Amino acid sequence: MNLQSTDFELFDVPARFAQDSGAVDARWKALQREAHPDRFAAQGPAAQRVAMQWSARINEAHRRLKDPMRRAAYLCELHGAPIDAERNTAMPPEFLMQQMELREALDEADDAASMEKIDQQSASLRRELLSKIERQIDAEADWPAAAQSVRALMFLDRLADEIDRKRSTIS
Repeated sequence: MNLQSTDFELFDVPARFAQDSGAVDARWKALQREAHPDRFAAQGPAAQRVAMQWSARINEAHRRLKDPMRRAAYLCELHGAPIDAERNTAMPPEFLMQQMELREALDEADDAASMEKIDQQSASLRRELLSKIERQIDAEADWPAAAQSVRALMFLDRLADEIDRKRSTIS
C-alpha cells in the first residue's frame, strides 16, 4: 500500500463515478484486516502508529468512495476541476428558481403530507442530478460541468437536511 495512492488505487476499483458498493465494502474490510493496529502489536509502538495512520487513510477513502457527492467531488478535483463551493456559487437561473420554489414550499409546509411532497420532489431532483453527474464523469469526462453539478447536489443535500429538521418539528 502507498499513502500517495488515490482512493481508487487503494481500493483497486476503477476511477469512475459508478461504483459497486458491495465491492467497495468488501475491499474496505480486507484492507482494514491488513492494516489493523493489533496485527502489529508485536512489532512495537512505531509499527502500530503506522498501522493506525493506514487505518485512518483506509476509512477516509471508504467514506469518500461510498458517498456519491464526495466521490464526484473527489473525481472532479483529481481531474483539475475543484468544487470550490465557498467561492464559486454561480448556478443556472432555472436551478436557482427551482430551489427558491422548494424552499418557499418548505417554509409554508405545516403538515406531514406537504412535507412528504417536498421531500419526494427533492429526492427526485437528487436522483436526476446523480444520473447527470454519472454521465458527465463516466461517459463525457466533462469535469467543469460535473463540478457545477456537484455544487448543485450540495444545495439539494442542504435542502434535504432542512426538510429533515422541519419534519422533526411537525411530527
